[in-house]
Amino acid sequence: MVPEAAPQPAPKPAPAPAIPPAASAADAADAPPQTLSRWERVALALYGLLQRLLWPLVRLKLRWRGRAESGYLEHVEQRLGRYPGLVPSSGWLWVHAVSLGETHAAALLLAELRAQMPGLRLLLTHGTATGRAQGAQLLRPGDLQVWQPWDTPTAVARFLAHFKPAVGLLIETEVWPHWVQGCRAQGVPLLLVNARLSPRSARGAQRLRVLLRPAYAGLSAVLAQSEADAQRLRQAGAAAVQVMGNLKFDLQTDAALIERGRQWKQALGGRRVLMLASSRAGEEALWLQALREAQRQELEPEQGPPNLPPDALWLLVPRHPQRFDAVAALLHEAGLRVWRRSQWQQGTDLPPEARAAQVWLGDSLGEMQAYYTLADLAWLGGSFLPLGGQNLIEAAACGCPIVMGPHTYNFHDAAAQAEQLGAAQRVPDMAAALHASAQLLHDASAHRAAQSGCAALWQQGQGAAQRCATTVLGVWGRSGTPRDTSGQL
Repeated sequence: MVPEAAPQPAPKPAPAPAIPPAASAADAADAPPQTLSRWERVALALYGLLQRLLWPLVRLKLRWRGRAESGYLEHVEQRLGRYPGLVPSSGWLWVHAVSLGETHAAALLLAELRAQMPGLRLLLTHGTATGRAQGAQLLRPGDLQVWQPWDTPTAVARFLAHFKPAVGLLIETEVWPHWVQGCRAQGVPLLLVNARLSPRSARGAQRLRVLLRPAYAGLSAVLAQSEADAQRLRQAGAAAVQVMGNLKFDLQTDAALIERGRQWKQALGGRRVLMLASSRAGEEALWLQALREAQRQELEPEQGPPNLPPDALWLLVPRHPQRFDAVAALLHEAGLRVWRRSQWQQGTDLPPEARAAQVWLGDSLGEMQAYYTLADLAWLGGSFLPLGGQNLIEAAACGCPIVMGPHTYNFHDAAAQAEQLGAAQRVPDMAAALHASAQLLHDASAHRAAQSGCAALWQQGQGAAQRCATTVLGVWGRSGTPRDTSGQL
């Protein structure tokens, strides 16, 4: 975590340089103050009251989660808009990335923004400890990182008064009614970037339209991942919507991680590796059930697809670090020989326990590209339960074919593209995933074709970061909101 900065003089905001307007998104910076109807004002007031009443329960939840992740216990007062030790300041580029996936997307956008505007001063907010830990790696001297304000009028007003951001960027789905209304009242342009809205979430927004429609309508600009997302966002009330593509396609592979995965593969001597990637709670139990059922069936060749190689190694990487120990316990209880990545110090030879294991548990952070390079194929976590699926783009970037379940609404368009290009195949359940995996591993030409599909998927989606950065700076410049690029607190 990043330590709180000591009190220093507040920065002197510099005038925003003239930047060419960015089509309709920049025009939104000139929009008049939003006027709410009577029922919209009532709904917003009732929502604010509910948020205040929920805060004691949120405190309890933070304490409970803090037992596994101590980060949740740090600086809790910031969630109420209180910042002891930080003097009021202004001119920030405020980026909100609620959790880990959003922080990865924000990193790609920030790299392009810094290239186009060196010296920008970043105010980074998060809602989860994993997002905050990852976000700390994005900070440069003069940047700040705090918790997101709880969505009440008072907390949001304190946050905006303390930091006076020049512009705010919400990553993907984080539309909070009081944030939007507070920024509108203060004249702070607020953009939803890498925006997505699944059909399921769109139905929820429709049910709560008296509350959420003004929130979407109050955004200065919405930069959507796809035309389908854009249409749903417009139906939800968003006005200045443009399609930019998915930031996550601009991921660049890390040569050191790729090499690490290759070294692991070489050390295993040709053993085939299947990965359950970013698994969510309940999916490991489904995986065990599918394995046991396959063992009971003992399929003959004429009755079904070929079996997996007898020495196949499974690599399980849970999505949330707080579940590492629980997943390890589940695997041990199932009688499997398990080796944990955290038990091995990099730079030493692969230990005998790792070679003898039936399952590797990827209980580390920041090594997904090494894991994908090691794996011959990956099952997409979050897609075998109705959780919407996890991001499959990183697997594609590493050339790892994907087997996904029926639930991919969080990444609907990327999943559809992956399927169309042959990078991924969709199955109804984990039993079918076993059969599909066995077929792919026994068909070398099909496996190579899937890897080629991964490369095509990754390459054709790139360029969103540059487009989004140009549009963000256009809105910022058009708004006339001062910004400070001095890098001094």
